[in-house]
Amino acid sequence: MEKPMDSSDKGHTKVKDLVVLTLLGDIDQAREYETLLKLNDIPVSLKEQVDARGESKGVAIMVPEETLDEAHVVIESQDAYDDFYDYALEDEDDIDFDPDYLDDEY
Repeated sequence: MEKPMDSSDKGHTKVKDLVVLTLLGDIDQAREYETLLKLNDIPVSLKEQVDARGESKGVAIMVPEETLDEAHVVIESQDAYDDFYDYALEDEDDIDFDPDYLDDEY
């Protein structure tokens, strides 16, 4: 049986209800993932991880537990697109195009 929502909560997800989707060392990539998840209607929160000396160790991307699987799919799909385009552009640089090849000699 589900716990009834507290009327003072107003639908906001509490930090204690969030789980870590992934840890990243790059804040820019973390913000890109945050934007991507928000565009897919997945609530997301970034939490900086610090060590005992107070130095940054990275950023945790946190989502509600019930959206964890969906968030993984969104991130993995974006990574697959990025890998595809990186591969396609990388191959494009290796092709020697002969402009005379397309000339018609009829």
